[in-house]
Amino acid sequence: MSLYKVVRNIHRADPEHVKILGEAGVATVHEAQGRTGLMRPYMRPIFPTAKTAGSAVTVVCAPCDNIMIHAAIEVIKPGDVLVVTVSSESTDGYFGELICTSLIAHGVNGLVIETGVRDVADLTALKFPVWSRAIHSQGTVKDTPGSVNIPIVCAGAFIKPGDVIVADIDGVCVVPRVNAAAVAKASQDRVAKEEISRAKLKAGELSLDFNNLRAKLVELGVVWVDHDPAND
Repeated sequence: MSLYKVVRNIHRADPEHVKILGEAGVATVHEAQGRTGLMRPYMRPIFPTAKTAGSAVTVVCAPCDNIMIHAAIEVIKPGDVLVVTVSSESTDGYFGELICTSLIAHGVNGLVIETGVRDVADLTALKFPVWSRAIHSQGTVKDTPGSVNIPIVCAGAFIKPGDVIVADIDGVCVVPRVNAAAVAKASQDRVAKEEISRAKLKAGELSLDFNNLRAKLVELGVVWVDHDPAND
């Protein structure tokens, strides 16, 4: 049996949960699911307003070879996010304007790729959201097999096909598909709580008090003094 495969059918997250998570954003979702799921901070958007969310279609490519990205396009569905990792580290330009044109035609919401991309001016003009490790004009070949829609690790995060990808200027966060409903609800609750806190802060209240941090500092041994001779 081959070590390599393209899995055509996967379970995807509920679109409403994906929508809620995308609107909440990376920072909120990360906190809402217990500060888990973040990819490494070197995964950056190619333009600052890039933002997306969708179910992951996962790809494993060989170094300097992007043939499996082409294979993935056949099985991707509208609203998905393509997530690409490599079997050995590479920062070559696996992705450019031509493949981007195909992804747009198939309704793909974005790309997260732990390699390099190129044609960034064209990708930005197309407003196609991409998060990558590098920008590199070095091209790739199409000779080495890999797999599509298998569990992967990308930029330090474990991802199963169909897990929810949330990405924006703050980075990329992965929400396991089986947890999507609960994390979506927790994200909404967190947004509502932050609205209350924001109103208090605008009114001049101290977060030290309404978050009960003053008592925490006392518990930690911090004392308040009116004058410290060391400052004289």
